[in-house]
This record gives sequence, structure tokens and C-alpha cells, in this order.
Amino acid sequence: MRESKTYIATPPGETIKEQLEDRGMSQKEFSQRMGMSEKHISRLINGEVQLTQEMAYRLETVLGVPARFWNNLEAIYREKMVKIEEENDMQDDIQLAKNYPYREMVKNGWLPEETEPEKRVAALRRFFEVARLTLLSNDRLLPGIACRRQSVTEKADYALICWAQKARLEARKAHTQKVDLKGLEQQLGCIRRMTTEAPEKFCPELIALLANHGIALVLLPHIGGSFLHGATFQEKDKIVMGMTIRGKDADKFWFSLFHEIGHILLGHLNQPGGTTLEDEKEADRFAGDTLIPPEDFDRYTWKGNFSKTAIQKFAEELGIDPGIVVGILQKERYIKFSWCNDLKTQYVWI
Repeated sequence: MRESKTYIATPPGETIKEQLEDRGMSQKEFSQRMGMSEKHISRLINGEVQLTQEMAYRLETVLGVPARFWNNLEAIYREKMVKIEEENDMQDDIQLAKNYPYREMVKNGWLPEETEPEKRVAALRRFFEVARLTLLSNDRLLPGIACRRQSVTEKADYALICWAQKARLEARKAHTQKVDLKGLEQQLGCIRRMTTEAPEKFCPELIALLANHGIALVLLPHIGGSFLHGATFQEKDKIVMGMTIRGKDADKFWFSLFHEIGHILLGHLNQPGGTTLEDEKEADRFAGDTLIPPEDFDRYTWKGNFSKTAIQKFAEELGIDPGIVVGILQKERYIKFSWCNDLKTQYVWI
């Protein structure tokens, strides 16, 4: 017997058992009269095997109860079993759904506004394209994901799954050429020069450039608690790169972009369990060295002049946004995090 909050499913075997008790007939004798093994009869009585139409006709002959009665019992039992499974799965998913940032996803226009728990579960199942939320996990649905996060928590993991799924859905709309990593590497200088442009200019240029090399760039709003700047993963014949603006500083966006490009060029995608700490450090080095070549950075820092004028002049020589120089100087502890922030360009998410 199986049950849920609303339903109880009793297998036809319970009625067979009652019939045998009324007749004082053992299961061994009954199995012989039915022409079946005692093991099979035991499983039938316990609801472990389906009562077939052939078996229903044998029951009619042996027990004198019409075959249609047994067929009806079996149909009712199977229908209730489905309802019980659905209801129990729904209860499990209702609890699981509480972990997802539903309100933020509604605010971003990713999900419909729903207040009833069952409807929220249904909306999340459609969003993730799964029959049950219990099927969701990074390893199964987003294998080999590489991402730049400031912190890793259980809440952040749920937010990452949501954010990456939205990137996946949006990337399906993007037309990309065949993945061309060698060609992408040759375009790093061009991408670097975009740091001095306004978002309305560089965004379409950047999206088109990456698409020409097999990468679907998706720009998405940040989800609170995700600590996420960007994420990259392989999706069939293209690479999906999702980017967000965590905070408003442009230097964080560009560092994160080159960090994700680093993951691609350094071969960090499609690794079981995602990227390692060393992979993340390597991608950080790639981003910093691409934005400001080490020899240029050493030459500048050796002088020790970190005034705003010197920073702006150095950035102009490199052809990058001065805020990027400030951000890297802060990261490498050459200046305090409170210094020169007025040189940082601010992006606003629209």
C-alpha cells in the first residue's frame, strides 16, 4: 500500500488475499491452481507486479470473480499510484523551491508572479525544463561550468543554477559561427580597446565579435546572493558566456570578461565538478596580464607615481579605461581601495 497526503493506493493483491483467507487457501495451493510460481503470486499480492488481463481471466476461473472486476481494481490502483507519486513529488519540490530566488527571477521577467506553492513549482519546472526540481544539480544540468564568484555558498549555488539556465535559454537565440579559439586569441587586443567605449557602442560589437568565434555572449542582471560576475560553459556546438554587472564599476566587468575568456582559452571548460581554485587563479592572471601586460605594469609601478594624472596617462598609453588601471592597482595592493575611485567608469544596468 502506498499513500500521500490525499490518496491511498491499495493493490488488487489485498483483495486476492482476502479471497484466499475466506477460502482457507494457502498461497502455495493458489499458485498451483493459477499455474504460476509461488514467487510471482507473492509479488502480485504485494502489488509488486501488474495484474494483467490474462491474469484477470485466470482469477475469474479460479476465484469466480469476474475479470472486469480485477481489471477495474488494477486500473484504479495504477491511477492512484500516479497521483500519489505526483503529490509526493510536488511536496518535495515545494520544499526545494524555497531555495530558489523566485522573487528576483520574477523581477527580472524570467518567471511569472505566482503566490501558490504548486504554481511556483510548475513555473520553475518549465523554466529549468525538468519534470522534477529534484533532478536539478550543477553536475547533471550544467556540467563543466566555469565561473567567477566572490564567494561560494549554498544560496549562491542555487542562484548560479538559475542564472546559468537563463543564459542557456537566451543563448539558444544567438547565431554563432564554429568555435575558433585561435581566432579569438588574435582578437584580444580589439576587445581590450573596447574598454574605452560606452556600453551602447561596445555591447553590439562585442557580441558580434564573440559570435564570430563560436561564443554566445549573454548579458544578464545580477542575482543577489550569487556573488557572481560571469559564467561560461559548453552548450552543444557553441560556448555560452554569461556576464553581469555586480556593482557598477566597469573595471569589474572587463576583468570578469577577460577572466571568462581565460577559462575558454586555457581549456578550463567541461571539467567534472567545474573549475579548481588553481584554474580560477590562472584565469585571474590571464585577465590581469591581458588588460595590462606584465612588462608595462612593472615599468609603471617601478616609478611609484600613483597620482590620478599618472594613472590617466598610463591608461591612455595602453589604450584602456583608467578605471581598469585603478582596479588592478587596488587588487595588487599598490593603492588603497578607497583611492582614485572617481576614475572608475560606472555602468548602469538597463
